[in-house]
Amino acid sequence: MSRRYITTAIPYVNSKPHLGFAMELVQTDVMARHWRHRGHEVRFLTGTDDNSLKNAIAAEAEGLPTKDFVDRNAAAFEALREPLQISFDDFIRTSADPRHRAGVDRLWQAADARGDLYRKDFQGLYCVGCEQFYAEAELADGNCPEHFTPPVLVSEENWFFKLSRYEDELRELIESGTLRIEPESRRNEVLGFLKTGLQDFSISRSTERARGWGIEVPGDPGQVVYVWWDALGNYVTALDYGTDGENYRHWWAESAERTHVIGKGIIRFHAVYWPAMLLSAGQPLPTTIFVHDYLTVEGRKLGKSLGNAIDPVAIADEFGADALRWWLVRDVPRVGDADYTTERLIGRYHEDLANGLGNLVNRTVSMVHKYRGGTVPPLPPLPELPLTDAIAAAPEAVDEAMARFDFRTATAAVWKIVEEANRYVVEVEPWTLAKAEKSGDTEAGQRLSDALALLIHAARVVADELTPFLPGAAARVLAQLGAGEDRLGAPRPLFPRIEVSG
Repeated sequence: MSRRYITTAIPYVNSKPHLGFAMELVQTDVMARHWRHRGHEVRFLTGTDDNSLKNAIAAEAEGLPTKDFVDRNAAAFEALREPLQISFDDFIRTSADPRHRAGVDRLWQAADARGDLYRKDFQGLYCVGCEQFYAEAELADGNCPEHFTPPVLVSEENWFFKLSRYEDELRELIESGTLRIEPESRRNEVLGFLKTGLQDFSISRSTERARGWGIEVPGDPGQVVYVWWDALGNYVTALDYGTDGENYRHWWAESAERTHVIGKGIIRFHAVYWPAMLLSAGQPLPTTIFVHDYLTVEGRKLGKSLGNAIDPVAIADEFGADALRWWLVRDVPRVGDADYTTERLIGRYHEDLANGLGNLVNRTVSMVHKYRGGTVPPLPPLPELPLTDAIAAAPEAVDEAMARFDFRTATAAVWKIVEEANRYVVEVEPWTLAKAEKSGDTEAGQRLSDALALLIHAARVVADELTPFLPGAAARVLAQLGAGEDRLGAPRPLFPRIEVSG
């Protein structure tokens, strides 16, 4: 088995977490759990991007010192762990973690030693929401294409990075698949951007414009490191890159997979800027960048600055982590935005979990108690049936889908078992076999035992394959199914129906 490192992007903390980041966090968690479930050695990193100008501006608006404001909001992101059932191994805060400053300094100095940094006067159109300069041609009717607000004209002397030096090398790495970008449409987007020609980009800001917040440029106290240079480094600074620590060798330099999970709005930074920074520093690149689309409400991207953010903790508190996680992996497509509504979340929960899996487990366990005194019959050689075909096909189908970050297809392969098992119950009619057995038909009794054993086996396979997607629910299902034991406990409701007041 291989060693795998996976990360989310680190979000700004200018406000509390919203559902869009929760989707990224859950999907990354599912990947990490899936790899662990298959026996791989995994490290999962998330954290917060503390050092942005927008955080400082938001703190000013609340009348708080920036540090106090950032500390408070960053804690809310770290606290997503329990309500969303997230299994991250490490959480980095770019303003507070001593590993980070040391790593950012080392990245800067490595690029400087390579001759890739220089200072110059610069004027450009800057979107604070994106923390990015835009060319006029990139604007939409004069506004930022992400935040729909006009950028600010900025003039100052900054440090620049020679991004243009790495254009050909980046193109070759992406075209060859050495740097894998999924899905293919996003790979093509990056290659299209490279064809327009890369321009060197500003990697520092004046300390004054940054409100005195951020990491000081090594040897230049009048400048702070541009937040994206700072933030992108977190993927290696969290591994003690700054001190050349063992974690860096183990999890970055020698990992078989180094995977970043990001939203489509920051693809340029992760698929162009970040690999170029690593090339400049002489370090290995990520192996895979998975780019997801957005969650929307009434067709508009979820966002703090857009005023339509949805609190994922409130959803988990009201409807449960199972309902939220399941909707995020079962209904959100691999390509294309997904529009969130409470009705869709509840509908998916009832259809799949309460009526599908919950009903299957409850009636199977009930029949084992009613017809076999709670003892699971021995599993016979599996016959050729649509149900057994679905059981046999699921693990490989899940693996293939997860390799493409296709959560919908992976969960569909598992749900095929649930559907076929419920269909099998209707076809076999265990209650009819039980009646025949009671009348002395021993063959019917054996068929009943075989059917019950197969149904328990099917439900156990479903629970096992569901473990990365719904860790809490899968554990409850396995506990009810005896987790491999012959004796079953009494059936209990696994997925209570959600009643919405009003």
